[in-house]
Amino acid sequence: MTLPTRHWDRLDNGGLTFTELGFGSAPLGNLYRAISDDAAQATLQSAWDGGVRYFDTAPLYGLGLSETRLNRFLRDKPRDEYILSTKIGRLLKPATQTTRDGIGKWFEVPARNEVYDFSYDGVMRSVEFSLERLGIDRIDMLFAHDIDVPNQGSRANVDAKVDQLMAGGYHALERMRLDGTIKAFGAGVNEWEVCETLLKRGDFDIFLMAGRYTLLEQEALTSFLPLCEERGVGIVTGGPYNSGILATGPVPGAYYNYEPATPDILDRVTRIETVCKAHDTRLIDAAFQFPLLHPSTVSVIPGGQGLTESEGNLQAAKARIPAGLWADLKTEGLIRQDAPV
Repeated sequence: MTLPTRHWDRLDNGGLTFTELGFGSAPLGNLYRAISDDAAQATLQSAWDGGVRYFDTAPLYGLGLSETRLNRFLRDKPRDEYILSTKIGRLLKPATQTTRDGIGKWFEVPARNEVYDFSYDGVMRSVEFSLERLGIDRIDMLFAHDIDVPNQGSRANVDAKVDQLMAGGYHALERMRLDGTIKAFGAGVNEWEVCETLLKRGDFDIFLMAGRYTLLEQEALTSFLPLCEERGVGIVTGGPYNSGILATGPVPGAYYNYEPATPDILDRVTRIETVCKAHDTRLIDAAFQFPLLHPSTVSVIPGGQGLTESEGNLQAAKARIPAGLWADLKTEGLIRQDAPV
């Protein structure tokens, strides 16, 4: 089975061919609940059988567990048949099960503590460790991970991490891109503003933005996304459902940006879903397809912890959305007038 693909080649180095549906592997790190190795492999196999050929992971996800589970799955797959991204910026140090990080978030994972390190040496060591956990000989893309206020705590801390990256780790990324170790690098973050800052300070290729260009959020259209178009920069959209509500709809207990949805968000999603129903379209299908309408988008990577989620993502990736739906969302003031449709 095949999925639509998008080829990106900003640097004229052969580029990368993304499936429009990618696989976000944070759930494989036992995010919020433990799943068995066999269940993780079955979810990956479902995605592969459905045509997915882009996989994103990170040392953070399960404190190494996500990368090692991908190792088992990808071991017998021809290396040229898929592309893979992982993250830099955190090193994992041995700990105990009582002192490890992520208690209450990551379940049944290795006992590790995260240490932020965006220095030159830190980046090189991170890549070396990831290659070992993944059991492969090359990584296609590297993203500087979580340089944003939700993870760093303040704008001042974000600025300090950006400075450390640009003074050190950025040069390691440049070196690896130049010698062909990687094809591209960027940042994987929860804010578009820091992506714009980085793009103004360096020669970045692709950004993974989680939840910042969706049916509920389009502020990045103001300045960042036009800059991406101008510079040929690609966008991978993570979190297209804004932590769930654009997949589940405005049901009791729906989550938006990792928190219970507020009444105003529930109301807005109710109005969006009403428009979708008028066009005989599932909300989740419209939510998945919307970011792909922007010319800078190369892939959308919702997470999938089980077969049901994986199969739902595959269905959304193949959906066809009536043009009138987007027009009605604009008429109702539910998406920005300048959103590409």
